[in-house]
Amino acid sequence: MNLPQPLIPARFVRRDNRFRATVEVEGEEAWAHVPNSGRLHDLFIPGRPIYLHPAGHSRRKTPYDLQLVRMPRALVSIDARLPNPIFAEAVTAGRLPEFPCHTVRPEVRYGESRLDFRLEGPEGVCWVETKSVTLVNDQGMAYFPDAPTARGTRHLRELLQLARAGHRAAVVFIIQREDAKAFAPAAQVDPEFAQTLAQVAAAGVEVRAYTCQVTLQTITLQRAVPVILEEVPKLEGPPR
Repeated sequence: MNLPQPLIPARFVRRDNRFRATVEVEGEEAWAHVPNSGRLHDLFIPGRPIYLHPAGHSRRKTPYDLQLVRMPRALVSIDARLPNPIFAEAVTAGRLPEFPCHTVRPEVRYGESRLDFRLEGPEGVCWVETKSVTLVNDQGMAYFPDAPTARGTRHLRELLQLARAGHRAAVVFIIQREDAKAFAPAAQVDPEFAQTLAQVAAAGVEVRAYTCQVTLQTITLQRAVPVILEEVPKLEGPPR
């Protein structure tokens, strides 16, 4: 999918609150919207190169949206809103044979829950939740979450209910960078999420993870990486 244009090079200064950062653009400080509620400690280092998109609203307090972070070994998309359209684009284009479908329905209600996708295809229906991943350590291990997520755990339990009812269900981790070699839940950050992920996988919920190719113009689902649920590696090593 195409990223918003133009993207303006800048430098990260500091994170002011959950959704706002101070950045430096052409030697002047400004505010940028952060479209991600995660901690992003590994990415948000003072002086780090970033890319901003002008908001286009003169009345907005944050005149920019923070889109990309330039890490030493990867360009990282931080927009937590993108995994859904990235996944939908890949499925619709037939680039994910593990999810054959002819109809992609987003935000579909099941009981009292609303799931990210209901895929309909020759093999029946598959319910999917996607998660945005940005954290990768220097060994190439991607982790989720980078902050405790009760909401993420609730989504897993909703998928578990579907699997127990005989439906196909999957949680898909979209790693918004291309340098990951494998994926694991961050048990040290959120042990309940990690335990729940292992439990739902054992009960039949599919757990998949994919990297993305990120450029200054586009972000595209790239390749599947192994998911490690047993003997989850410790979250260690500096970011890359």
